[in-house]
Parts: sequence; structure tokens; C-alpha cells
Amino acid sequence: MRRIRVHPDDFDIAAESAALLAACKQAGALASFTGVVRSTSAHPITALYLEHYPGMTEAALARIAAEAESRFALLGCTLIHRIGTLEPGQNIVLVLAAAAHRQPALDATGFLIDFLKTSAPFWKKEIFPDGTSAWVFPRDGDAQAASRW
Repeated sequence: MRRIRVHPDDFDIAAESAALLAACKQAGALASFTGVVRSTSAHPITALYLEHYPGMTEAALARIAAEAESRFALLGCTLIHRIGTLEPGQNIVLVLAAAAHRQPALDATGFLIDFLKTSAPFWKKEIFPDGTSAWVFPRDGDAQAASRW
């Protein structure tokens, strides 16, 4: 069972988890990652704007999910990524991985978010308190995290 969605609406983590487990009756583990918009005192933002290329983004997410399913013997996974303007504290991304055992589910979740960050065509713009904005560029740490797989 694979669920991939890219849209502006928030998601219900508990409902998404329950749906995946209902579809993956033999799962002994469900691992998750939820990404949230952050604003810090050292780097304050008022919003994060996310855009994507429809069709291309979903295809990239499907490839990443298929690789995780194969590599980690997943019973199912869910990838949800929001787009549009989001405020600090709001959800951006949800990754769920269902597997027979804990370690494959945990590993798959790490793999999925690392490759989602580096291989999915999303563009992010930070909006600052003074009204200015700047596009977010890839971070070296994201590529390093993905290289471990």
C-alpha cells in the first residue's frame, strides 16, 4: 500500500497512521517522521512558501517510495508533502513506513525523508519579519545524510 499526496491541506497524523496500518495487517512496526515549519531567534521567519512541479513531484516521490519498499521490504508507506504558504509550527511533511519489524520501518523512514529532501522537486522560500524573502538552497548536511544510503 503506497499513498502519496502533495497538496496545501494539513494532515492528521493519527488518521494517516491508522489508514496505513489498516491496509498493512501484517505490520509489526510503523515508523514516522513529521516535518514542521520552524522559526528560531537566530533565524526568524514569519512563513515558508513551498511550490512544486505537479506531476514531476509525484513521480519523484513514487520512485523514492518504490526504492524504499524494495530496499526495506516495506508493507506500505505514506508520503504527504504540503505546498503553499505555511506558518511556523505548521506541518510540512509526513513520512510513514510500515514493516514486519521495527528496524526496517525506522531505516525506511530515514531513507524516505533523506531522499525526499534531496531528490524531490520542491522549492522553498522563507518570508522574514521585515517582509523580505529568500529562496532556500540545498544544505550540505542533507546531501551527506542521503549519501549514507
